[in-house]
Amino acid sequence: MTKTGRGSKHNGAARGNGNGRHEHETAGHHGNGHEGHEGLQRLAGQLDAPAPLRAMQTRKGPPRAILVAVEPAGPRVPAAVDAPWDTEASLEELARLATAAGVTPVRQVSQRLRSPHPRTYLNEGKAEYVAELMRADDCELVLADDELAPAQQKGLEALCGPGSVVDRTALILQIFGQRARTREGMLQVELAQARYGLPRLARLWTHLERQRGGTGTRGGAGETQLESDRRQIRDRITRLERELEGVRRSRATQRAQRREAGRGVALVGYTNAGKSTLLNHLTRGGAESADKLFATLDPTTRRWNAGANQPLLLTDTVGFIHKLPAALVAAFRATLEELNEADLLLHVLDASSPHALGQADVVLEELEELGTTAPVLTVFNKVDLLTPECRAERLTALWRRFPDGVAVSATTGEGLDLLASRTVQAVRQAQATAAE
Repeated sequence: MTKTGRGSKHNGAARGNGNGRHEHETAGHHGNGHEGHEGLQRLAGQLDAPAPLRAMQTRKGPPRAILVAVEPAGPRVPAAVDAPWDTEASLEELARLATAAGVTPVRQVSQRLRSPHPRTYLNEGKAEYVAELMRADDCELVLADDELAPAQQKGLEALCGPGSVVDRTALILQIFGQRARTREGMLQVELAQARYGLPRLARLWTHLERQRGGTGTRGGAGETQLESDRRQIRDRITRLERELEGVRRSRATQRAQRREAGRGVALVGYTNAGKSTLLNHLTRGGAESADKLFATLDPTTRRWNAGANQPLLLTDTVGFIHKLPAALVAAFRATLEELNEADLLLHVLDASSPHALGQADVVLEELEELGTTAPVLTVFNKVDLLTPECRAERLTALWRRFPDGVAVSATTGEGLDLLASRTVQAVRQAQATAAE
């Protein structure tokens, strides 16, 4: 991956937003991008409106994309296991999301600004440069590393082409749509997609003029296609919310019944931290586990004979991610309520990731927003992937932040006996505290 500067044509910042920029190029670094390519036919939840993310029919193979991001102005922080999340790491994650959605990431472009441009996200000169790159690199899409306002998406598409701009939120929703298998999962994803799409309908139908005739009242001949689509999606949101309320009641009943069979322990963590692999190793369960983002959407509960007099019930939950869409969190409320009912949370970290602590902060912030109150035991997973040279240094840094952390490998079984005993101890302590 290389960084290159650009000429003066693109140096200025829009409206005093700052300047400076850097560019990264990717070449075959993120896989072939074929996963989920057939799922790109529509953006989200079968919305009755044109989709900004669509299958490209002009080439054989997956669509190609330029990845763009705004880097906050200010001094850069050196990359380290305890460093804050930086733009380069976020773009690398966006590239993995793109690959998961069936898109090939070709190049990464970022610009340092005090705030994103209100009309084009990047400043206009840099946005024009991205449009030039799309033509030069034969790309069909621009993937933005933030959720774009409708006006920003419209402005960027004016330069890069209609239907060419997809933001991070839409990309994550697309992946969730591909991964959903159960009725509950599909309902939750569809609700999130509908809520995301509703305020963006206006820009999709700006080419339509008000129909002639009628008085212009609702349902009359003068109603616009936009008004009709908005009403349909609002009706769909209402229906989905009603169905999911039934799911919540059903889950509450199931949780009450499970309480009689054992104490509840929930696995939480960043996506692809190895939660499902850990569940399978501890319980000999058959949960889907794969080295991909968001392999698990629906909660899976298995009995865990951890050495307690009463077996524990271990639940795997959906993983979190940097810049997780708020609409998705809200839609998955029925699933995430499993966390509020657990006696203990096992927070699984990918110890092999150079951004382990940054990922941990993302998870802990989400748990705080969800209002979870259960005690947390931190698990440093994937220690088998650490080289002998860096293992001591990495674990020391993690233990400095999480002194009670348990180092394990869900693949080799290292540390799992210690994890079982520490879990039983933590659950008993939680029970004693609750009884006081």
